Amino acid sequence: MRITGYRTLSTVQEWGRPVGDANGVFADGVVPVSIVIVDTDEGISGVGLGPHVEIERIFAAIEGEDPRAVTTLYDRMLRHTFKAGHAGPVFGTIGALDTALWDIKAQAAGEPLWRLLGGRDRRVNAYASGLDIGLTDDELVAEYEVYASHGLRAAKLKGGLDIDRDRHRLTLVREVLTEAGHGRRPGLMLDVNEAWTRKQAVRHVCDLERTLDLIWIEEPVRRWDAEGLAVVTRGVCASVATGENLTGLEQYRPLLAAGAVDIVQMAAVWGVTHFLRASALAHAYDLPVSPIGNSPIGLLHAATSVPNHLTSELQDLHPPVGVSVDLHVEDGAFILGDAPGLGVRVDEEQIRAANHRPQAQTAESPNVRPERAGRRLLGGIDGVVPARQVPVVPLNSRNEGVAHRTALS
Repeated sequence: MRITGYRTLSTVQEWGRPVGDANGVFADGVVPVSIVIVDTDEGISGVGLGPHVEIERIFAAIEGEDPRAVTTLYDRMLRHTFKAGHAGPVFGTIGALDTALWDIKAQAAGEPLWRLLGGRDRRVNAYASGLDIGLTDDELVAEYEVYASHGLRAAKLKGGLDIDRDRHRLTLVREVLTEAGHGRRPGLMLDVNEAWTRKQAVRHVCDLERTLDLIWIEEPVRRWDAEGLAVVTRGVCASVATGENLTGLEQYRPLLAAGAVDIVQMAAVWGVTHFLRASALAHAYDLPVSPIGNSPIGLLHAATSVPNHLTSELQDLHPPVGVSVDLHVEDGAFILGDAPGLGVRVDEEQIRAANHRPQAQTAESPNVRPERAGRRLLGGIDGVVPARQVPVVPLNSRNEGVAHRTALS
């Protein structure tokens, strides 16, 4: 079997409501999604969800190769980006190609990837993550009621701009999950997306911890600040989670050595091989791992095979436009299917017919760091989420009840 070519597509995730974090909000809830498809001479194609920056140069490392040699091909791709640097979206392109190769390898073996990688149980624990900073109180409650109906008893909220507002929103979600769990204590996490300084982080979290029990605080300071993350870890009761924006083991090592991270995270777009290697590194420090991303499909399969997986992020309960996935959500977990490979199918005609074009990135985008991030004096006064620009689609009008959102396929 030989790799013969690739195709790239762009589609969108349609949330039907505003989504964002402390850095900004997509007011229309439409988030771009990039797809890479790798073809072989035996008619098997693999799918990777991720960017395709400089893909021609990176693809040269694997063209004509046997895709089943996936881990060594991963290292070939890293070597092909040696001078320019394998970070950011370039690392994401490597990850997308890597995921596609794992998909091909498992399809060729006639097995789902989770089984090929050595997983015993198709069930992957999940937590709810609504990218919810732009929601009103009523919308927040309604959204997490849907998550709770799928058995989810842990939730991660976006925040970091105002202590009182964060406490109020976390309390609302705690009540929703407690009621759904018949009085059992739920799990709460807060993600601030690098919005604070070290002292702000300790002050903010300690204030919240007077009335709330947080499992973790996510990305409290800049991703590379090993000393600062260690200060936060020592100053609060909650665990510190970080790693979704780290690329390569060389970026994890200083944080692990400094005792700066308690929950080691990896982004779905960085690929399966990276996840497996970073998980092994974290395991050497007796640390748990947690995949990040909207339905991190490749990493869910890989999570079944590592000993230190804790929980995986569940964002939207339906896949991107033109994409179907052989998994569903029940009893607070992803349940992986038996389709060979990743179980991902892409309807290229549907995606092309939809003709979704990437929107121009603005200063209000979550992908743009605000000018005053980490330098806000008073939350809610000089650091607020932008007001909405479009009407919100009511939750019930899109879902038509819980059953409509049960399966991702």
